[in-house]
Amino acid sequence: MHEVAVIEDPAAAEASLDPMRSKLLSELVEPGSATSLAAKVGLARQKVNYHLRTLERHGLVELVEERKKGNVTERVMQATAASFVISPVALASVQPDPGRFSDRLSARWLLALAAQLVRDVGTLITGAAKTRKRVATFALDGEVRFASAADRAAFAEELAQCVTSLVSKYHDESAEGGRDHRLIVAVHPAVKEH
Repeated sequence: MHEVAVIEDPAAAEASLDPMRSKLLSELVEPGSATSLAAKVGLARQKVNYHLRTLERHGLVELVEERKKGNVTERVMQATAASFVISPVALASVQPDPGRFSDRLSARWLLALAAQLVRDVGTLITGAAKTRKRVATFALDGEVRFASAADRAAFAEELAQCVTSLVSKYHDESAEGGRDHRLIVAVHPAVKEH
């Protein structure tokens, strides 16, 4: 089971967003059968089986084992990931495009960049899984408290200068066999968890 999987198929996204199927996916972090799940989610076993077949058809759950119990074969299923992210690719015709925005200080531009990041990294993960390779990535996450809006603006300007300097130092347009990498740096107010 993967920690996080990316859903790129619109039909799989739709299947995962059904409230009951979403609940089943969360229960299936640990393997379970339709019978064991029925008691947990308050549905008849047959209805749970219907939902499980739909999730399986879209690659969101997989068969772990089959157990014979008399004349009945019990299928034990597990989610293919502990959590899922729906890629903007699933909404191809309406996915955000950072190219349509020009304001680097806009929260909507930042959201479009984040959507592009999810789309791109999802595509990389899918491709890497097919070739059984790892994706070379790096992420930095932190928090900073600013005393004022002026300090935040000064920080953003200095950060932009530092990143521009680093990019200038390492970027080699003529490197034969080199590979382009996307760099996204974002600063936004922290959201407090309740």
